[in-house]
Amino acid sequence: MTRMGLFRRLWLTRLSNPAAERVIYRHVLQAPPRRIIELGLGLLGRTERLLHTVTAATAADAVHYVGLDRFEGRTPADPPGVTLKEAHRRLTKLARVQLVPGNVDTSLARLSNHLGVFDLVLIAADADERHLERCWFFLQRITNAGTTVFLESRTAGGSRWTTLPKARVDELAAQTVLRRAG
Repeated sequence: MTRMGLFRRLWLTRLSNPAAERVIYRHVLQAPPRRIIELGLGLLGRTERLLHTVTAATAADAVHYVGLDRFEGRTPADPPGVTLKEAHRRLTKLARVQLVPGNVDTSLARLSNHLGVFDLVLIAADADERHLERCWFFLQRITNAGTTVFLESRTAGGSRWTTLPKARVDELAAQTVLRRAG
């Protein structure tokens, strides 16, 4: 555990780029999560900043991070990302890390009964809509009223992170079940 200085806090919450991520850093500085799951890791910049911020208030071995991404399974149409080996090398020193390769829906379906409840869920806009739609049922299982769910959406100027209340996650899960039922 390291202390985060005032200037670092100000930079992260007021000046860092991309500006859309500042809301995430403000949240984790106010309520440091111990259990984090992220769907879509991208190039790892956000993930590294997030884990550095969390471990400034909490010991690294007390933070459990789960990252779901395609890694080497990316197609040319997917946004850029890192390999599983590179992600593991860069993140393991920051927290207790569990990286899961594959599509987010099948990975989450395989693990949701074993993961437990998370304090923070990050869903990147890079996640394929088809796969994300199938995730809501499983996200419902790993969230509770105390879980903060951030969903990234693309905008004309870049991206935007918004929070989803538990009721909205439950609603999206119900819609997924109804759609599958016919």
